[in-house]
Amino acid sequence: MNESSWGAPPQAGYWGPSDQGPAQGAVPAGPAYDAPEAQHTRPMPVVPGLPAYGGDQDDDRGAASSSGPLFRDGPFQHQPFHDQPFQDEPFRDQSFQDQSFQGHSFQDQSFRDRSSPDQTYGHQPYRDEIPSAQPPAAVPQKPEPMPDASHPAPAPQKKSAGRDLGAAIGVGVGLGAVIIASLFVVKAVFVGVVAVAVVVGLWELTSRLQERKEIKAPLVPLAVGGAAMVVAGYVSGAEGAWVAMALTSLAVLVWRMTEPPEGYLKDVTAGVFAAFYVPFLATFVAMMLTADDGPWRVLTFLLLTVVSDTGAYAVGWRFGKNKLAPRISPGKTREGLLGAVSFAMVAGALCMQFLIDGGAWWQGLLLGLAVAASATLGDLGESMIKRDLGIKDMGTLLPGHGGIMDRLDSLLPTAPVVWLLLVIFVGSG
Repeated sequence: MNESSWGAPPQAGYWGPSDQGPAQGAVPAGPAYDAPEAQHTRPMPVVPGLPAYGGDQDDDRGAASSSGPLFRDGPFQHQPFHDQPFQDEPFRDQSFQDQSFQGHSFQDQSFRDRSSPDQTYGHQPYRDEIPSAQPPAAVPQKPEPMPDASHPAPAPQKKSAGRDLGAAIGVGVGLGAVIIASLFVVKAVFVGVVAVAVVVGLWELTSRLQERKEIKAPLVPLAVGGAAMVVAGYVSGAEGAWVAMALTSLAVLVWRMTEPPEGYLKDVTAGVFAAFYVPFLATFVAMMLTADDGPWRVLTFLLLTVVSDTGAYAVGWRFGKNKLAPRISPGKTREGLLGAVSFAMVAGALCMQFLIDGGAWWQGLLLGLAVAASATLGDLGESMIKRDLGIKDMGTLLPGHGGIMDRLDSLLPTAPVVWLLLVIFVGSG
């Protein structure tokens, strides 16, 4: 066995004396090292169950005296190596390494496993062993407290709806009462309510653009032109709405010229977008009102949009698991969309059958399906705007709802869809 198979290179005096004799790690054979005065710094442990020492194992080191320190207290104290039949029983056919230490090193098997000076190796105490450090004391584990009847575990929290439902319902009922009263009493009053909602929505949108993106869309021409757009749609129909839209856009371009040119393009682009997004789409509500059964058409439009939004909210909150558009609106789910479609189709069939002159229930199914789709897309569209701006709500004017724009998000894109389908189904009259 070579030196490396023992786990470490030879140390001075390991096989022979440290201050006399031949060079380090090479002990020549001969009687000079059979003397009992030979000095050894560390004894060689005797491993039980191994074949007798000799043969190729010790050919390169010579024989060691049994009276030396290496075997002074061991079982071979009175049997020197040269008395053993080494030459008659060589290890060539039965390898010492293959029998006992195949795949292992002495250092791993013996020296590393010693934990106390009293441990024996081959029935011989290792007297030079230094006691190793005691293992760290086990850290006492804190016992788990037993359940106490006087302090029961807290009940699991219920799923939150995400907003103040009481305030939301109260505000919704109040707005509905104002709309119904103005809608069926005097049509012009309802047109005024729509114009006011448009102006407030424009103020919220332009304020958030300036706060979050430093985009200064001119509010004055937008507010004046937006209100005029709604009135023109009620008085002159689609032609009046388009003319008012064009004039409002021109007013935005001119108004912005009174300020420095830096940021002109982004400001007027945002202004034209705001004019189309809020007042122009709202003019279709005013155009629905011009028909003979105009109040019922507007009521159908409002009911279907609100029912679609409510169905999506209720079903999605209770059963929603699969996200619809997580990058745009994480709260919307596919289950909520199915709820919106189901609720809107049922409401559409009822409204077309009982509220609209000449309507049929199957037309209401199609109308409800279209409303659910347009309302969902409108909600996602404003969610995209709010994501870009880094805000949750457009305003705080309506407790439990946010701002006016947070209620108009699904109404505005649904208005032209309902107006067009009603004209197709029952005419414009």
